[in-house]
Amino acid sequence: MQILMWVLKLFLIVSLQPPILAQAQKDVQATAAAEAAAPACFEGDRVALLGFKARIFRDTTDILSSWTGKDCCGGGWEGVECDPATGRVIRLILQRPVDQGLSNFMKGILSPTLGNLHFLEVMVISGMKRIAGPIPQSFSNLTRLTQLILEDNFLQGDIPSNLGHLPLLQTLSLSGNRLTGQIPPALGNLRNLQQLSLARNSLTGPFPISFKNLISLQSIDLSYNLLSGNIPDFMGQFRNLTYLVLTSNQLSGQIPISLCSLIKLSELSLGHNRLVGKIPPQIGNLKSLAILSLVSNQLIGQIPESIAQMQNLWNLNLSRNLFADPLPNTLPSGLPSLLSLDLSYNNFDLGTVPQWIRTRELSSIYLAGCKLRGTLPNFTTPDSLSSLDLSDNYFTEGISNFFTRMTTLEQAKLSNNQLKSDVSAIKLPDGLSSIDLHSNQLYGSLSSILSNKTSKFLEAVDISNNQISGTIPEFSNSLNLKVLNMASNKLTGYIPNSISNLAKLERLDISRNQIGGTIPTSLGLLLKLQWLDLSINTLSGKIPDSLLQIQALRHASFRANRLCGEIPQGRPFNIFPPVTYAHNLCLCGRPLPPCKGKK
Repeated sequence: MQILMWVLKLFLIVSLQPPILAQAQKDVQATAAAEAAAPACFEGDRVALLGFKARIFRDTTDILSSWTGKDCCGGGWEGVECDPATGRVIRLILQRPVDQGLSNFMKGILSPTLGNLHFLEVMVISGMKRIAGPIPQSFSNLTRLTQLILEDNFLQGDIPSNLGHLPLLQTLSLSGNRLTGQIPPALGNLRNLQQLSLARNSLTGPFPISFKNLISLQSIDLSYNLLSGNIPDFMGQFRNLTYLVLTSNQLSGQIPISLCSLIKLSELSLGHNRLVGKIPPQIGNLKSLAILSLVSNQLIGQIPESIAQMQNLWNLNLSRNLFADPLPNTLPSGLPSLLSLDLSYNNFDLGTVPQWIRTRELSSIYLAGCKLRGTLPNFTTPDSLSSLDLSDNYFTEGISNFFTRMTTLEQAKLSNNQLKSDVSAIKLPDGLSSIDLHSNQLYGSLSSILSNKTSKFLEAVDISNNQISGTIPEFSNSLNLKVLNMASNKLTGYIPNSISNLAKLERLDISRNQIGGTIPTSLGLLLKLQWLDLSINTLSGKIPDSLLQIQALRHASFRANRLCGEIPQGRPFNIFPPVTYAHNLCLCGRPLPPCKGKK
């Protein structure tokens, strides 16, 4: 019976196979016919693209090397996409890959021939760094364009007003260039515009009144320009707006109350401007807001109680204004999503860290310059903190065990307080990358903080302007320090040869101590060093020529020591100002007078 069933199955397979094979052959033939029928690249489009390639004088991305042959639509031309039905170029996307360094770029200008790609819908030329010159006027011919993204290049001149003639444009991003002049009013004609980014340029003047027509806008980023005037009231009419970033301009006047009607807004960043007045009490209407940044303005009054109603707010930055006490009574029970809080440098006189802050599970707390006193605070959930700034206050004690249980802390600033402690008693978290303890009353030896047990994650240490004594410890090659500031202490001894183990060091300051001996030649192995200050010590001997190997050096000071001999005669040492070498025993050679016996 089993043999009979097997024979039956074999018969069915054999009998069905020919139709299946026939159908497969038909499918292959149909595909081949479709490919044969698809039109090749339109010659005018190919010429336009080659015109762009001809104006790029250097291409280290190697993208344009693929632009060869007659057919720009066959998939071989990287970044070019065509409509298979017409053979017309519809997308041009040239982006420097995120994982490629600054050595990858295109150098040249934007060719006006790109304006001849009349069927183009998307143009993205971003991250090329060295594409310079103006934005061609011919781009106004691209009337089918929905996205124009020319970010992070080196484009110059004004924004062409005829870009306002692109009726279908939904995304316009020209951020990260060198564009100047005012924002052309003609951009107000782009009624379908949803994303507008002109950030990181040098644009001036006020907002064009014509912008009130851009009612479809969802995102506006005009940060890091030189824009002036008031924030216009009509921005409150952009009902679909979710992202409004006007950081780092010269905007003045008050925050318009109309902005409080943008119920879809998730980020409002108005920092680093010249805004005055109070925060509108209606700010609590922004129920979707996740980020509110008003840092570095001239805002006054009290923080409105309605701010506690923001259920989704996780980042609140009100630092560097003129806000005054008291804090709203609604804060302890409000802001359930809050993770990052910055109230630094206002007119607050808090005395102690409020309980609602100490008991919250926050990741970042910044309360610098809030007139806090006494013992450092005890946080209920210290293992949630990643960044903490309590500098410029009046804390006196509690630092020895302060970092206990702060297992995720990465950055800590306790500078400019009145903390007294033996520095060797301070236990730092293993994951800490930056610690700033400058301008306190700390004493003792550095050997416990800078030892072979120091965390490999620690990159920046500033313990300057304290009362640290003893010698500079030997440095292990396991250290990954980039910044080391030991200035203005009572350190003695000499600079150890093991300083060369700090191969990643970019900034070294041991000025205003009592360091003697000679400058070790091994200091010249710190090839990444950009800042070196050895001034006001008792160093003797000559400045070693090995320092000429440090080609990244931008600042140095050897003044007020006992150095003698010829200054290393090579850049940058022979072009530093003479004050760099002032008040030594007998230094000579450029930029000082020549050494005796030398012309």
